[in-house]
Parts: sequence; structure tokens; C-alpha cells
Amino acid sequence: NTKSEVRVRDFIYRIVSEKQEYEIGEKVKIYAELEYVGNQEKVNIFHASSPFYFDVTEKTRNYDLSYAMTLPLIKTTLYKGKPLREEYKEGGGGYGEDDTEDYINFVKKVWKTKRLPSGYYLLNGRADFYIETEQNGKEIERNYNINSQIDFKVREKNN
Repeated sequence: NTKSEVRVRDFIYRIVSEKQEYEIGEKVKIYAELEYVGNQEKVNIFHASSPFYFDVTEKTRNYDLSYAMTLPLIKTTLYKGKPLREEYKEGGGGYGEDDTEDYINFVKKVWKTKRLPSGYYLLNGRADFYIETEQNGKEIERNYNINSQIDFKVREKNN
């Protein structure tokens, strides 16, 4: 499952991996898109530093690599039929004092190499934003939290 597309009202959210399998050391190429498909020519969305979140779980070890985000309020204009795109960046995750040594070493390896170790990964992507719209003469906020997921593998290099 290297591509997923979800439509919610006037928006389409896509998450795409360029490949089903990557070799260790190879850049994992995944991107998310948000496309406005409503009746207007353009719409303003409001979000944190990005509307896109990429939460990754390595399923074999059951390790989560959370995705941190700064939370300023940013306005982005989406034009009908022109998707907003952002690439996934490897190197995320974090740990606490209660985590196992194996998990801490896993996260530190991801930080150091900026690449994912071998494993089977599930990426839970989402677009989280709101729009302001008028209803019965009053301005209201309509919140969106569109979720989807893809999976992929990182494997040892073939010699």
C-alpha cells in the first residue's frame, strides 16, 4: 500500500511512497498532498507550522517515531486543483527515561544517520487544519483532521 487518498468535503488528502521497499541508507521518499476541490477558486487554511503530520511505527519492534511540530498559527492559501505538497523527513522520534535501552539506541541511530533502520514501517499521515467560512451570516471555523496510512519496508542491501 504505497498510496492512499482520502476525500473529506472539499479537500483531498494524499500520502504517497515512491517505493514499497527501500535499501538501508537509501532516502525514504514519501510525500503528502492536500488539494482543494471545492467550488471556490481558492481557500485559506489555518494550521501549525505545517498542516501535515507523519507518525511512523516500526511494526516488527513496535517502535514509534513521533513527529514533533511547532505550533504557530499560519495561513496558507490553497488554489483549486493545485495541491500543497510536503516531503517526509527522516530523523524524527524521541525517547524518555522509562524507554528501553534498545528503543533509545534505535532512536539515536535514526537521529545520527537521518535514515530509517531495516524494518517494516507503517506511516500514519494526517492533515490537520481549519478554515473559516460563513454560515447564516456568521463566521464559523470548520476543523479538519484527515487521516490515512501507508506501509513500506527498509531492507538490507542486496550484494
